[in-house]
Amino acid sequence: MENQTYTMPLIGDKAPAFEAETTQGKIRFPQDFRGKWVILFSHPSDFTPICTSEFVLFGAMQLEFEALNCRLVGLSVGTNASHIAWLRSIHDRIEFKGHKKVEMKFPLIADMSMEVARKYGMIQPGAGTTAAVRAVFFIDPKATVRAVVYYPMQLGRNFDELKRILVGLQTIDEYKVALPADWQPGDDIIVPAPATYDGTERSSEGMQCYDWYFCTKPLPLRAETKQPVSEEV
Repeated sequence: MENQTYTMPLIGDKAPAFEAETTQGKIRFPQDFRGKWVILFSHPSDFTPICTSEFVLFGAMQLEFEALNCRLVGLSVGTNASHIAWLRSIHDRIEFKGHKKVEMKFPLIADMSMEVARKYGMIQPGAGTTAAVRAVFFIDPKATVRAVVYYPMQLGRNFDELKRILVGLQTIDEYKVALPADWQPGDDIIVPAPATYDGTERSSEGMQCYDWYFCTKPLPLRAETKQPVSEEV
């Protein structure tokens, strides 16, 4: 046991494939989600308070993610019967942050064998041997892992940040840009630093340079909306 290793997909890796039973029927991953972004996430257990608060928000934000061409796929080491009963309880009884009667229409994987959880490094012995930690994988339309976020069991996820990561990745892909710390849709983006500095000042419309290696500029506005392009990604 001491020499056992635990692996997880890294950024840039292809998402490990699997087939699984879910609350929405059997899925083949990632084939069934070809051409879509996917947020694949795990939770430790059904009928627990932190996980319940998270699922209220996942359900409440599902349409927002779908509008961004993104599908949600959940997972825990539990049975379909437990998942369905828990989701029904959330819908019937739970209110959180003003959301109630929330329906979860995304698939929740019943991973009793822990096969999928182990493929994605969601079982971490230091946190628990049979429950998945709060992992989040952002997988792009080409089935490539683009970002990974892990939370301990005792800390619920930040949903504003999950959406910001998704929008940021889509903005990076569409406009071939880089984004600074605390970037939000509509904020200035980073101008790539030159490989060498020849003493000349860089400039373009809207560019703000603080030193030769650190310049920012806004994304262009779409003529039909006059809105920063990143807000519509």
